[in-house]
Amino acid sequence: MELGLIGLGKMGGNMRERIRRAGHTVVGYDRNPDLADVSSLKDLVAALPAPRVVWVMVPAGGPTQDTVDELGELLEPGDIVVDGGNSRWTDDEKHGAELAAKGIGFVDCGVSGGVWGLQNGYALMYGGKDEDIARVQPIFDALKPEGEFGAVHAGKIGAGHFAKMVHNGIEYAMMQAYAEGWELLEAVDSVTDVREVFRSWQEGTVIRSWLLDLAVNALDADEHLDKLKGYAADSGEGRWTVEAAIDNAVPLPAITASLFARFASRQDDSPQMKMIAALRNQFGGHAVENK
Repeated sequence: MELGLIGLGKMGGNMRERIRRAGHTVVGYDRNPDLADVSSLKDLVAALPAPRVVWVMVPAGGPTQDTVDELGELLEPGDIVVDGGNSRWTDDEKHGAELAAKGIGFVDCGVSGGVWGLQNGYALMYGGKDEDIARVQPIFDALKPEGEFGAVHAGKIGAGHFAKMVHNGIEYAMMQAYAEGWELLEAVDSVTDVREVFRSWQEGTVIRSWLLDLAVNALDADEHLDKLKGYAADSGEGRWTVEAAIDNAVPLPAITASLFARFASRQDDSPQMKMIAALRNQFGGHAVENK
């Protein structure tokens, strides 16, 4: 299969490589010419045989809207656009309607895997019409982890990014729990090796997880996280999760509290936020602020 891929940063670049390793052809475009295969979106579209599939991996909001608008002018009826960024699900509904008016299909796809996705595969949550999903399926199969699980057709347009949003909300709460436990262990005199306590939890306990493994990796690199500033950003999806909970009258006390804890990190050098920052850097390559 031939695919156009727009946005070749940390995620997009590794996704291009994983898709190529699966035997597909990828024509990539990025504003950084050192990363791009072609020099413009027009050249990308021209390089693909019709009917085309173009996957967008650019920041949510304005950049995604601008890219979808430009593709809407360049693509033809029967082509498909996949938004694999972290767009809000309500934007998906808008983009789907805009492109449908021109006969162009639209699929939204939440992608999880961070900087480890090239090696381990990406968990995929996608939304759209059955016929559009079927067209993109070979790419989904190339990106997903090996085995039976790791990808799901979550529903209609917007469902993929809604599912990914909830995933990230859960991620917020899990990271916050690890961070709070780590701070409490560090606070008492009786526990003399907090890092090894965390390491001991990696086998045989009910709280073992990949996030716990990444926490141990972070502590191996900086045992007391002394090099980090206690500041952690929020990507926006935590906020959207809480807003959706309010709209649907669904109580989310743990996820909401974890979001507010990140806000608190902007007021003080929070020890908990050192662990959150370290975990985000470990799984997603997100920037940290050093002292």
